Amino acid sequence: MSEAAVPILMYHAVATDPGDATRALSVTPEAFAEQMALLRDLGCHPLDTADLADRWRTGKPLPERPVLVTFDDGYEGVHRHALPVLAQHGFTATVFVATGWLRGAHDTGGALDTMLDWEQVRALAAAGAEIGGHSHTHPQLDQLDDDTLRRELLRCRELVTAELGARPRSFAYPYGYSSRRVRRAVRAAGFEQSLAVGNDLARRRQGPYALRRVTVRRSTGIEEFARLVEGRDISRTFARDRVLTQGYAVVRRARQVRRKAIRSRV
Repeated sequence: MSEAAVPILMYHAVATDPGDATRALSVTPEAFAEQMALLRDLGCHPLDTADLADRWRTGKPLPERPVLVTFDDGYEGVHRHALPVLAQHGFTATVFVATGWLRGAHDTGGALDTMLDWEQVRALAAAGAEIGGHSHTHPQLDQLDDDTLRRELLRCRELVTAELGARPRSFAYPYGYSSRRVRRAVRAAGFEQSLAVGNDLARRRQGPYALRRVTVRRSTGIEEFARLVEGRDISRTFARDRVLTQGYAVVRRARQVRRKAIRSRV
């Protein structure tokens, strides 16, 4: 029997008129509604991240045509536009929040667009969405020293726990970047699973701290969306992204080596 492959859809903003910084990774409310209707028509069964991980951890069978709908950062349109559509179809989702970007208490600034506030996050949770962690200030985690990395993870976990009354179980790496050290830190901070990007289907063998997702963009038409959900032509669709990611990985490793050398001389 072949290993189950699950599409985990990665969204960011859902907005009619997003800011320049989030435009490429946003979708219009109309496009999101059309995409969720297609999931319904295809007979897909949305799970949240914790449920998928629990099923793979325990061997509990997956439903027919499983799919995950995930949102990164915590943009206000997830509550305004996405929540009514999800509720209409009885779908669940996971929202990964950068706690320092959310409006209101704990706001550190730096957000790229209008964010959720904590009342809206609580409304999402009450409606059945899983609220996961996405760090506190949304840094590139693999570029942080150990102490700063730990603070980013723990502050995020503590604020979600305090504001919602429940500890977040799942995490998503800001920018999709991780390393073995970051994955160990995420596990040590009490998160049970974590999502990367990778632009590929998720499989159990990837391990609970490196599950891959596929990116849904403003340019993703409904036919391309259907191919992503069905796992068709993903490699070709994201070929350019993979080349850029591989090149940037070399740059990032060089930066880490330089920083370590500088610290060792201090």
